Amino acid sequence: MIEIEKVTKSFGPKRAVNALSLTISPGEFFAFLGPNGAGKTTTIKMMVGLLRPDDGAIRLCGHDIRTDPVAAKACISYVPDEPYLYDKLTGREFLEFVGRMYRLDRARRDRRIADLADRLALNDFLDDLAEGYSHGMKQRVVIAGALLHEPRILVVDEPMVGLDPRSVRVVKDILRELSRAGASVFMSTHTLAVAEEMAARIGIIHHGDLAALGTLDDLRRAAGGETGLEDSFLRITSDEEEAS
Repeated sequence: MIEIEKVTKSFGPKRAVNALSLTISPGEFFAFLGPNGAGKTTTIKMMVGLLRPDDGAIRLCGHDIRTDPVAAKACISYVPDEPYLYDKLTGREFLEFVGRMYRLDRARRDRRIADLADRLALNDFLDDLAEGYSHGMKQRVVIAGALLHEPRILVVDEPMVGLDPRSVRVVKDILRELSRAGASVFMSTHTLAVAEEMAARIGIIHHGDLAALGTLDDLRRAAGGETGLEDSFLRITSDEEEAS
């Protein structure tokens, strides 16, 4: 479970996230949307321990990310919007390193790497140095690393960027399977069609505030009966009324 309670973060005079509260249940697939600069990435970085909130609390699997960070991080995985690998490691060496960080025994680590390499079509390049990987190849290896220890919470920021259509389908299937198995999946994306297709609930952040929260039908009603997520999103995040 993810619990975000009245979390606030400012950078100088700019309040990036304002008293945000969210609860994501086990087994829930949640999409987090917002325009550029709305506070999505700041929220995610606070969730995974890369930024400290100014106020409020974040609990992952019941552990406060600020006061009990090791236990909180042990139950989560994070796929950032830009995949990062060590250039002088092969993909396999990177995955083995991640597995050791999560204290997987060798048999389980090797089994998980083999399974994910097959599933994500990594075998053709997994033993090459990462410095020669394309963006899509890096993304698939990073996703494999995030899935290696079968996390109870998966936080993904733009997971489909750089992936070919076949890989997109595979990643979608994996995320659905994780959710059905009881993991909380928190996905931030600008690809509204993916959010509309996959998420059980959607949250929209705008200027640091939670502007809308609920199912697609809830968001349609909040936007005045708009028919699709794109129209609802544009209506909810419109600044026309504020500027008038």
